[in-house]
Amino acid sequence: MDLDALRYGDFSKLGEAVTDWEQMTKKLADLQKDAENNLKAKADKAKWAGVNATVSREFITKTAAEFADAHTQADSITKILSDTRGELIGYRTQLNDAITRAAQQNLTVVDTGEGTFTVTGNTRPDWASDPSGKTGATDQKAANDLRDEIQGILTKATQSDNSAAKVLRLLVDQAKYGFADASYADRDSAAKAVAAAEKLAKTAKNPADMSLDDIAAFNRTLELYSGDSLFAEQFATRLGPKGTLQFWTEMTSAHAGARGSELDTMKSLQSNLSLTLATASFSDSEAMQDWKKDLVAERNTNFRAANSFSPVGALGSQVISSLMREGQYDTEFLDDYRKTLFEADKVGGENNTDALWVKGYDALDLVFGDGNGRDPLEGLFEGLSHNPEAAAHAFESGSDLDRLLATTAYTDRGHSLGRALEAAVTGVGLGDSMEAAPPHSEAQVQIMANVMHAVAQSDGGADLVGRGMGESFGHMAASYMPEISRAFGGPNSEAIFLSPSDAPTGLKQTDVTRFLSAVSSDLSGRAGIIYGESIYTGSLLDAHLADPSLFDGDRNQVLQGVGRNAGIIEGIVARSVANADIESSVETEKEFNDSLESQGNFFNTALSAGIGYGTAVLAPAGPAGAAYAGAGGFITGAAGMAVGRLLEGRELDGALDEAIYRNGQDLSRTQESVSQQTQWSVQDSLKRHHVNLPTDGTNTMIGNSVNEGWESSETILRSNKQIPN
Repeated sequence: MDLDALRYGDFSKLGEAVTDWEQMTKKLADLQKDAENNLKAKADKAKWAGVNATVSREFITKTAAEFADAHTQADSITKILSDTRGELIGYRTQLNDAITRAAQQNLTVVDTGEGTFTVTGNTRPDWASDPSGKTGATDQKAANDLRDEIQGILTKATQSDNSAAKVLRLLVDQAKYGFADASYADRDSAAKAVAAAEKLAKTAKNPADMSLDDIAAFNRTLELYSGDSLFAEQFATRLGPKGTLQFWTEMTSAHAGARGSELDTMKSLQSNLSLTLATASFSDSEAMQDWKKDLVAERNTNFRAANSFSPVGALGSQVISSLMREGQYDTEFLDDYRKTLFEADKVGGENNTDALWVKGYDALDLVFGDGNGRDPLEGLFEGLSHNPEAAAHAFESGSDLDRLLATTAYTDRGHSLGRALEAAVTGVGLGDSMEAAPPHSEAQVQIMANVMHAVAQSDGGADLVGRGMGESFGHMAASYMPEISRAFGGPNSEAIFLSPSDAPTGLKQTDVTRFLSAVSSDLSGRAGIIYGESIYTGSLLDAHLADPSLFDGDRNQVLQGVGRNAGIIEGIVARSVANADIESSVETEKEFNDSLESQGNFFNTALSAGIGYGTAVLAPAGPAGAAYAGAGGFITGAAGMAVGRLLEGRELDGALDEAIYRNGQDLSRTQESVSQQTQWSVQDSLKRHHVNLPTDGTNTMIGNSVNEGWESSETILRSNKQIPN
């Protein structure tokens, strides 16, 4: 920066820009609030159908998010501009103070252009009368000191000006269309993020030189900045796609067999590197677009560590997928990568997939944790489990889904596939926290129907449950309790079995029955169904008692319908367990009790976050709907209380040491558990909504309804699958 530019610069224009951006930020804050509280909130509660159920609702959701991003970006720009202006004015003040002192010392400062300047002393008569020359030497030192001081001021001002311009350009480049969500409190924080990325990328290009202490420091920086858009984009693009994959190849080779603290460090490094690259994938900068395209192009490249003696290293796809296990990657990027990997996985047929990825890679271990990373689809599925939109895209093809399910007989990818399917059909990514689970789209319901149909097949479909997918299937069943209940309720049951789904009747009773029966063989899957039914029952009761106009008829008909449905669903589960002749032992009971506790924590967390797994918005817009709109809106209602009872193992009335559901293989005790849990939920809702119904009469009616459904469950099972007499 030229001396005169800083000294005489007119910062009023920059001040006007800051004011304009401040006003813009305030207006965008109002627009963001309006978009979230009116536009999106109303869209979430609306009854969409046809094209509007997908196109319009998705457009509104993304539009509301764009307003939020626009406000974030404007706020960051405002703060960076304001901070830079303040810094430059401060440096100008320092410069003018220095020049004023120079004049007092008979020194002259002159701008000589192109960032240069001179400091010279004025000739004084008394210099000639000093034969020692000390006076002149002293003044020369003063001139040198002043020169250094001014140079320091100009250097800092230049850094402030240049770094502001750099981060503002990078910030705007993050989004080709729309706005970036990067948030910075000032210029310095943004500049530090970019500088840290440049430093780490340089270090990662020479992994052989990194000691464990270097790796630990490297990892701490990644952890600090993994969610920072500018940092992530600069780190990825400066390291490059090939450099990124080579870095991780070197790390896994150099630290193979790590134990103790070294293993902990490497696990953390893999996680933070994955999170950083996931953040980077959302950047629309030209450099990042090239990075993503070139990374996918490296899928068949053989990556070998520098010190490896084997000609066989790791395929690019294996390295890529090993870095997808944490964080949400961009949907478009996942779509592109997934298409190429699915095609590659088809080579040799479904029973050759394990040999396809493992043969020749026996010594390969790209994952510091479960598995070894040899099957790239495992890592891909983990990535999809964090991005419900991309997961739904992956399983839209029924033929692809059937093939992938079939491959689980020959691979260890079942657990990861189950988690990806769970995200696809529920709309809730692994570890997500949101206001409410989005209503199921027609595409999601179709995927769920395809999964159920695959599991329902008589020629080994039920075996899928035992390949690591049981827990996910249980979560999926819980999410689809509204659609499952409609399948059993039949035509004209929509007035009782409320559903926010776009395709509430999209599941077939035969497939639903066989699916629930099969999933019951898995302890976590069974627990998921029990929790899902209890949550849906409680949510239904709360919705109907809060707004009697939802059902045009006697309130007892609603209570009877809900009770009968609970008996049917849980009767199918209990009879399936009994019919399978699963050994009843102390060990089995303990395992089931542990599963109830584990799944109870899962669903309790989901309810507390307001996710609700398909039950968060059961009532239409209006007073009843408002009761369920907020985050965690029904955790204190019947649904939350039902989960609490299951989680704490509350005892059956009049039964010592007999907690509800704790003896899962005893049909009579399970039937009593269902009846008791449903009665409690009814009484909870009656009290919550101040509805006065006779306790004994209501409990008797509910008990009879549950028992009726329980008896019907045997008929439904017999009509849909072969069971022992």
